[in-house]
Amino acid sequence: MEDQISTATGKISGTAAKAINSGGGGGGGQKVLETSKSERHVWLMKCPPIVSKSLTQQPPSPLDSASAAAPIGAKVIVAVDPLLPTDDYSSTEFTMELLGTDQSGRVPKCYSMDMSKDIIPMSVFSESKQGRLSVEGKIYHKFDMKPHNENLEEYGKLCRERTNKYMTKTRQIQVIDNDNGAHMRPMPGLIAFRPPSQTERKKAPVKGSDTKRTRRDRGEMEDIMFKLFERQPNWTLKQLISETDQPEQFLKDLLKDLCIYNNKGSNQGTYELKPEYKRSTEELGTASK
Repeated sequence: MEDQISTATGKISGTAAKAINSGGGGGGGQKVLETSKSERHVWLMKCPPIVSKSLTQQPPSPLDSASAAAPIGAKVIVAVDPLLPTDDYSSTEFTMELLGTDQSGRVPKCYSMDMSKDIIPMSVFSESKQGRLSVEGKIYHKFDMKPHNENLEEYGKLCRERTNKYMTKTRQIQVIDNDNGAHMRPMPGLIAFRPPSQTERKKAPVKGSDTKRTRRDRGEMEDIMFKLFERQPNWTLKQLISETDQPEQFLKDLLKDLCIYNNKGSNQGTYELKPEYKRSTEELGTASK
């Protein structure tokens, strides 16, 4: 069994009436609703965008425009089991074939139509350019379209191309009325960082050389060091240089002989006297008292 179908558009609503109110609230007049086609069988079909575009781009009929019907864009093939009742659609298969040819020639021609079992009672309404409202029919069947298995690969390519097309932003040339350029300044962080040149770099302050410090006699320095460690048990190298005003390397050599460097603990990074020198300084302190 083959049925020819035509494309039609309309507004879907709930029920049909011969007269409806056009104004809200208490005012407004009434409009006449044409209901002569209210019982006509209509199929509601959910189709892919490429199929909808192909159906709406059918060429006009060669017949006289006054008597020509809507152009036929596709045909539906219905396969039924003659042994089942006419109202039993459990084994019925619906197939749609597009009759027209698209410009690219890549739109699949054959589609399967899956009938929905649960459908809400609806009618199709239309409104002409003159504002005339009509009931075009009642929806008895609802279908979901999908390409046949042999067309799935080509249909998948079309869907990917369509997605990529919508995701790609097209560049446009625009005339700017505001020519001061304030709104065209780059956002913070978009300007590439340029390291300063040699002339732009500030010269680092030159530290005083150790040669300016006068080196004392070793014996004299040992006495000074013992007195410092009597004042407090732990000293850093920087503190000792500040207290004694002696060259750094000379102090390091002296500390190797007299002190222990703390690598860990609460006194990390400081020097303290070796045990034998601690006893000597304690004895000297007791004798002086």
